[in-house]
Amino acid sequence: MDVNAKVRDPREHINEEPRNDLGDLMTGFFGMTGFMTVVFFGMVIIKFIFSE
Repeated sequence: MDVNAKVRDPREHINEEPRNDLGDLMTGFFGMTGFMTVVFFGMVIIKFIFSE
């Protein structure tokens, strides 16, 4: 039985860019934390402006 199977080594990571995964994780985490901090203080300032 002749099977023409194209087997690729999963270690090739063809679709993955060679980037620093930990750096991407930290950038996303601190970026989102910074954005949410700005939103929080913005909402607090708006609350103090419009409350009497």
